[in-house]
Amino acid sequence: MPQMNRLVVAVVIVTCCGGRLALNANAQDKVTHPRAGAPGQWRLLGQVTANLTADHDVIVVRGPFDNFRRIKFKVTDAPLNLKRLLVTYDNGEPDRLDVRERIDQGGESRTIDLRGAGQRSLRKIEFWYDTAGVARGRADVTVFGMK
Repeated sequence: MPQMNRLVVAVVIVTCCGGRLALNANAQDKVTHPRAGAPGQWRLLGQVTANLTADHDVIVVRGPFDNFRRIKFKVTDAPLNLKRLLVTYDNGEPDRLDVRERIDQGGESRTIDLRGAGQRSLRKIEFWYDTAGVARGRADVTVFGMK
């Protein structure tokens, strides 16, 4: 194979593999677009399945209806130990929250107040956890927000 063809093939492989790696790194993030609604109503921000092989999930929140004052977590199918949150706002400012709360199967977390009282748009919600039951190692986690 001529030298130029090898170079083109190498560039294509690096480009494809590099793009695939970047795509896979973001494929774990759950992207959500909240719907409009009246203040004081809980709205779905996203849902993930927490299992024994992971301890961290990310929900990316995209506008235009992304200003929230409070969030909460609802868990089904298995209990979950919610450890901490990292809420990132559109301006890039992070809000680190130690939650350390066990949420029983079918239960909800306490209401978690966010800084800024609804004046900030959410960019993403990262949360760390462990599943509380080895026999029932998968928990469906739904995140809600209130304006």
